[in-house]
Amino acid sequence: MKDRWNGWRSKGKEVFDLLANNRIRTNALQAIPFWAASLLTGLIAVGYTKLFSLAETLLQSVLHWHRWTIFLLTPFCFLLAWLCVQLFAPAARGSGIPQVMAAIDLATPKYESKLGRLLSFRILITKIASSLLMVLGGGAIGREGPTIQIAGSVFTLIHRLIPKTWPRLSNQNFILTGAAAGLAAAFNTPLGGVVFAMEELARIHIRFFRTPLFSAVIISGLTAQAFLGPYLYLGFPDVRNLPFRIFAGVALSAIIAGLLGSLMCKLTLKLMAWKKKFSPARIVVFILMAGVFIAGCSFFFNAAILGSGKELMNSVLFSQEKYSSWHTVVVRTLGPIICFNVGAAGGVFAPSLAAGASIGSYLSGLFHLLDGEANLLVLSGMVGFLTGVTRTPFTSAILVLEMTDRHSVIFHLMVAALLSNIAALLVDKHSFYEQLKKTYVEEVIESKNEQASPVAPAAADPL
Repeated sequence: MKDRWNGWRSKGKEVFDLLANNRIRTNALQAIPFWAASLLTGLIAVGYTKLFSLAETLLQSVLHWHRWTIFLLTPFCFLLAWLCVQLFAPAARGSGIPQVMAAIDLATPKYESKLGRLLSFRILITKIASSLLMVLGGGAIGREGPTIQIAGSVFTLIHRLIPKTWPRLSNQNFILTGAAAGLAAAFNTPLGGVVFAMEELARIHIRFFRTPLFSAVIISGLTAQAFLGPYLYLGFPDVRNLPFRIFAGVALSAIIAGLLGSLMCKLTLKLMAWKKKFSPARIVVFILMAGVFIAGCSFFFNAAILGSGKELMNSVLFSQEKYSSWHTVVVRTLGPIICFNVGAAGGVFAPSLAAGASIGSYLSGLFHLLDGEANLLVLSGMVGFLTGVTRTPFTSAILVLEMTDRHSVIFHLMVAALLSNIAALLVDKHSFYEQLKKTYVEEVIESKNEQASPVAPAAADPL
């Protein structure tokens, strides 16, 4: 009896070891593509960040040389950025986040062959080139939204390369994980990437792929840190000695920012709808006029309209020039409306944060707030405006929190996020990205099936 029991135990152990080895092998084979895509995403994000910064520096050098050159540089760069998108990858226009959202919805066997219109190597290259031209011309755009579409493209390409004999997760999970990794690498905000994936992108329960998601965010973020250092996007603003009454200022800043953020999106969409009736010649004229308008605002009115707005955020948070003028608020709100409708690549994350910072800074001047109190209103405005645009209050609060490492004001920022989200509903019940996503979904569904790609028959680059 004892010998029989030992025999059963020995066979059970063999079966258990076999199952364990198979499970380890399956998990490893599933993880390798995620790790490779995450590493590649981090490397591309670092290169893109450096190129974007170089373009902004080059613009400032040109302006210091002769300011009037802005009237030539901006229209020319805007037109070239638009042509780049039109000729090579029309779906590379705009932010990139709505395209990723559309790709997640369409990542089904029925539309698998058309995903190349939204995420591909051609879109990756076009996105980088077009957005760099825009920022070189002074466009009020950011690189964070484009980084998300770039990351989604990288993860999609890696998914195509997985051998058929390997265990694989769905393309939907790959795209969603890539988007989170892209945001984490762009802002150096790993928690923000995870929360964004859950709050804005996820349509399935995260527990089914939480390990790949967390590992992708960690690897892409660490890769970016390895080259850029463990930087904070906005440093360490002073938020000490805050009285309880400051919650009133936080609420006011957040509500106004949420309203203006939602209004900016609504005006952007209305201008896009009006432009749809334009002939190609009228579109070219519009782009040139948009360039002249941005250049004129910069030359005669307020140079704060140029670029992503990071310089403005750093100025009001870390210099003695705490107070922005009312026209800074106006140009930082108008700039993204005009630049987004050029039809080139460029995101609204950083411009939204800059617009919110200008609102908080302006209100601080109205109430003669100083130091920590003024900085808190600036941060609340940033959270509020971004929430008004994205309708992701927790993502907005976590992003700003990670950018500044000011955990002592986490409740202030959450209050700002929730109030601005409610205020934004008064202007438009739907988020900016959700409305744009529908456009891309319709374009893909109505498009003809593409020819097979040499890499994977399931998808191809757009013509």
